[in-house]
Amino acid sequence: METNLNRMIDQVAKEKGISRETLIDALEAALVSAARKKYGLRVELEAQFSDDTGELEVFLFKDVVEKVTDGTVEIDLETARRELDPEAEVGDQLGVKMDTESFGRIAAQTAKQVIMQKVKDAERENIYAEYKDRKGDVVTGMVQRFEKRNLIVNLGRAEAVLPYSEQIPRENYRQGDRIRALILDVRRTQKDPQIVLSRANPGFLVSLFEQEVPEIAEGIVRIMCAAREPGQRAKIGVRSTDADVDPVGACVGMKGARVQAVVQELRGEKIDIIPWNDDPAHFVCNALQPAEISKVIIDQDTNTMEVVVADDQLSLAIGKRGQNVRLAAKLTGWRIDVRSESKEEKITGESFERLVKIEGMNEEMATVLFDNGYRTAEDIAKASLAELTSFIGITEEKGRELINGALRYLANPPEEEEEAEEEEQTGDKASAASAEEAEVSAEGIEDQEEGAAEAETVESGPPAARAAQNRPMA
Repeated sequence: METNLNRMIDQVAKEKGISRETLIDALEAALVSAARKKYGLRVELEAQFSDDTGELEVFLFKDVVEKVTDGTVEIDLETARRELDPEAEVGDQLGVKMDTESFGRIAAQTAKQVIMQKVKDAERENIYAEYKDRKGDVVTGMVQRFEKRNLIVNLGRAEAVLPYSEQIPRENYRQGDRIRALILDVRRTQKDPQIVLSRANPGFLVSLFEQEVPEIAEGIVRIMCAAREPGQRAKIGVRSTDADVDPVGACVGMKGARVQAVVQELRGEKIDIIPWNDDPAHFVCNALQPAEISKVIIDQDTNTMEVVVADDQLSLAIGKRGQNVRLAAKLTGWRIDVRSESKEEKITGESFERLVKIEGMNEEMATVLFDNGYRTAEDIAKASLAELTSFIGITEEKGRELINGALRYLANPPEEEEEAEEEEQTGDKASAASAEEAEVSAEGIEDQEEGAAEAETVESGPPAARAAQNRPMA
């Protein structure tokens, strides 16, 4: 029987993947719990398992006394020396071996429950320890069941959940389908550890390329960043540590075999592979491909780039429903504002006109300052005297005059005065028109309507210009 207990422990440890020591601790705790069912909480108990004999023993500790008042926790000196320890003295504490068969049915049931609970706890701990360091790994499992819109995936020893928010839109699965996903998180819970999977995370795309492209696994090609709109389109920025290796070509593979394997796993998601550039402006231009960029204006303070493209390239840069520029912004980490050349010329002209209106400014000075990044009255007001006088033709006196003029401009912009005058003139004209309205003939009204229709056609402009004005902000 002793040999059978040893063999049983080894068998359970192998099947459950639990260490032998953990099982022995569970058996000892179970016997102690069973003994307490019979003797209560006031007694001191200890269980020991012998590896050599395979025997599990439970000891009840008793105090050695001259006269016994409570036989459960005390033993007289004569009995202690005769049965336990010939050298026992009053005050010693000796362990008395107990007969486990006398515990009874309820105690045995308690022991069984303790063992099962300990085994389950050990299994949970093993699963958590196995997966806690695997965040970011791609695993393969089988769809086991559905809970609302979440998928429960069987990974073998553990179950994982694929939340609806981490699924690729319009993907459908059936029970028993095999599925690959990224381990997004591993959490401790009161029950089993919760393993959270994802197929929508950009990390899943990166991991798929690492599996398909040997150069990435070897570190020759690196994926610097990735952005996705799951199920629709994705962009990745790649660079090579070897000048002889083309990072884009390595990811595409022979006849597109490598990238097509990734696209197939993502159910047709289009992937743009962008060459990385340390210069943010160049990288943004690469990210907006296939659109051709005419000019880039960088604002470091707001982390914004204004990208100017030809009128016929505007829709290509923005993409369908703004998808191209939106993904480029996610990929590069910059806010991107795409403008057409015609719109940029209009805005530039208006900015230059406002700059010339600053007191003390002439067109020559305005041109120099505008070309060097001083494009608004606020830029002039914030500039130091040393900065302004560094430009040819601007003396210290002139610099002070420009700064003061810019401050006065900001306090009372000329546009407000002009708008007020225009409103006043418009009101006078409206009063005069109402006085003469009764004298206008039917023929005159028709002429006015035709003139208004022609004016509306001219102001509306061509469709390309209207599209340029209604650009989206990334």
